[in-house]
This record gives sequence, C-alpha cells and structure tokens, in this order.
Amino acid sequence: MTKKKKYAVSSFFAGIGGFDIAFERNGFATNFLCEINPFCQSILSQHWPDVKKGNDINEIQSSDIPHSDVWCGGFPCQDISLARGASRRLGLNGTRSGLFYRYAELIAEKKPEVVIIENVAGLFNSNKGHDFGVIIQTMTSLGYAVSWRLLNSRYFGVPQSRTRVYLCCWLNNPTKAVKVLFDECGAEKSKRERLDFITEASKPNEYPKVPNVSYCLAASSGRHTGTDWSRTYVVCHDGVRRMTPLESERLQGFPDKWTELQNFNGNDDDLNTLRYTAIGNAVSIPVVEWIAKRVYAELSTSEQFEWDWHHIQTTYKDFKKGELHDSLNDMDFTDVDQNHKWQKGGIAWNGLYMDCLVSPTPSTIIKSSLLDLIEKDDVSSMYYLSPNAAEGILRRVDNQGRTLFSPLRIALEKLKDNK
Repeated sequence: MTKKKKYAVSSFFAGIGGFDIAFERNGFATNFLCEINPFCQSILSQHWPDVKKGNDINEIQSSDIPHSDVWCGGFPCQDISLARGASRRLGLNGTRSGLFYRYAELIAEKKPEVVIIENVAGLFNSNKGHDFGVIIQTMTSLGYAVSWRLLNSRYFGVPQSRTRVYLCCWLNNPTKAVKVLFDECGAEKSKRERLDFITEASKPNEYPKVPNVSYCLAASSGRHTGTDWSRTYVVCHDGVRRMTPLESERLQGFPDKWTELQNFNGNDDDLNTLRYTAIGNAVSIPVVEWIAKRVYAELSTSEQFEWDWHHIQTTYKDFKKGELHDSLNDMDFTDVDQNHKWQKGGIAWNGLYMDCLVSPTPSTIIKSSLLDLIEKDDVSSMYYLSPNAAEGILRRVDNQGRTLFSPLRIALEKLKDNK
C-alpha cells in the first residue's frame, strides 16, 4: 500500500489549536504555532510540547517559520481598519498598523502554497466593506487566487449556529482555490433554520431539556451576569444552568477536557472564564476538517485546468448566477465615502472577481443534536442560575420581544418566583 504523504501546516493566531486538530486529522503535521495569549499558549504547549512556537506575530521573522505547505489562522477583525493606515494606496510597502498587514508581509516573504483564513461574518461589511476588499486585493497582489464563502457550523456536524467567513488563498491556482470551498453540484438548501432554536430535542417529561440547535457560542465569562438571553441554557429537573466548559468544547468539536489546563494556579471561576473565552474564540473543528480534507486532496493531485470564468459559471451550480467584476485592481478601499457590497461566496484572480449568493451549507448537510452533547449526570451548582439571573433574562427577552425555547421560559418563570 502506498503511504499517504504528510503535508505541513503552520498556524497563526492559533488560539487553542482548532485548525491544527482539524488538519492533523486529514493528513497534515503541525510544525509551527503562533499565539500571544498566555492561557492559549499553555494549552498549545500542553498538547504540542515539541512543536516550534512563536508569540507576538509582530516580533517573529520569516526565518523563524519552518517550511509549511499550508498557513492558517483567523486574525482579529478590528485590526484590519484602514483608518490606521496613512497611505492612499494599498499594498505592503511602508509601515502598516493591524495584524493582517504583518501577516501578509510574512506571507509575501515565505509564499506558502495555501493560506486559509477564518473571520467573523461581519467582515463582509466592516468599514463599509473596505476591510474585506483589503484582504482580497492584498492576497491577489501577492499572486494568490482567493475563494471565499460564508459557512455555518450547524450544517457540518455540530449543533451550533455559527456563521464564519472562510477564505482559501492558493498560489497561482484559481481552480484549486474554487474546488476547496465549492462543489460542482452546489450547496444543499437548509430547512427549519429558526424552528430548531425553539424545538425540544428531548422527549416530554425527560431531563435535561435543550433545543435542537444552540445559539452561537460566545467568548464569555465564567461568572453569569443574568442578562444574556441569546445564550443556550440547559433546563434540568432542579433548575436552569449554563453550558459547562466541557459541553462548550463539544459544541466546537474539541476533544473532551481539551482546555482543562494541568497545574492551573487559580480558582475554578478564573479557569472557567479562560476556558469559555478561548473556546468561544476558537474555530469549529468540523468545518475546518471539511476544508482540510479538500485542501489535502488538491495538494495531492497535479491535475491542471485551463482557467475560464465561463467554465466556472457553467460547471459550478452556485456560480450560475454569479456576477463577474473586472475592477478589483482599480478599487480604492481607502475612499471612506464608498460602500462596497460583497456576496457570501466568490473567487478573485488576476484583477477580476466573481461573487454569488450561496447557502452556508456543504453539498450534503451533516445533522446533529444538541442533546447528544449535554452532560446527563449532575454538574456543579456553580453553573446554575439564581432567581435574580432568571428575572434578568426574562426582563430582557420581554423588552426585546424575543421568543424563548418554551421549556426554558417555563423554568425561568418558576425560578424567578422563588425569589
């Protein structure tokens, strides 16, 4: 049997290693991790003690980074702001603020074959769409073809509604960039999008009670403030509680107790805050696994295709109604008076780009249930809500005209009345 080749991956803004778990499960070896947060650094060192690491991306040099076929990471969205740059022209010349620019400088020097970027859905319209334009324009100027797509974790095997933008930048190869994020047959259409937030996953009279799908997991505190209705709560026979760190790990696709740091010098509340924050900032591993598998397949084939925009429209269902724009190189993303609208999927190459409306789903949706991830045994009382917290949630729900998961509403009303 022919042994499959192992490709190398480097992670920047690595967090707790979600990208690396996903890529390692699909034929890659992690050989560099860059992360500045001390708690996340400790988690990375606990799981990858022998992998070379960097801390501040502004301090590392390209010579510090070993060769990798793939670079991946999700830099903070707020650090792309063009308000920090004085030059009228985009590019990598001169001093630039923002972590994206430093990342791009390192890419320009090392030229990995593939760069995978993840960011929040708001990247499409932040700073009137300028920030997303900066990324596309910068990466294409470096010789990369850039495909992008909005994907929702709930359709990839974890029951969490979490939309994120993913970009695949492939050096001098638009065909491979498209094939990583799009299928010729198109995306499967989703159903019951809103109903799953209020439909009970458990059987009547059985506990715990949760809806089919969780709200987006946020980077939150270990202490509950009692005002956030948009978290997912667990209704138990003896009260209402927030999700535990272990359940949150599962909701992102991490192995159990991945963020349970050994020899932590602090109390449980402090550790939980660090865990919740790190998990909430992480990528959803099943989505990245879907991408990593496809990147591996494209790295492993030498098949070449003549690039043809018309061929993309006729071959890929999602692009059939796509619009081709010929102005990418001429667009001035420093003009604060201009609004730039980006569709949820697209491909940019050689001064042109085509975007399209596309569902945030794979060609075959992978279903999952939140109930399967919930701890069935009793958990610590520290996770349970107080009557005051229940009252605060209900007040905010009512003020905003929201609809709660019915068993949760009943349980919160009962808890509030116990004041």
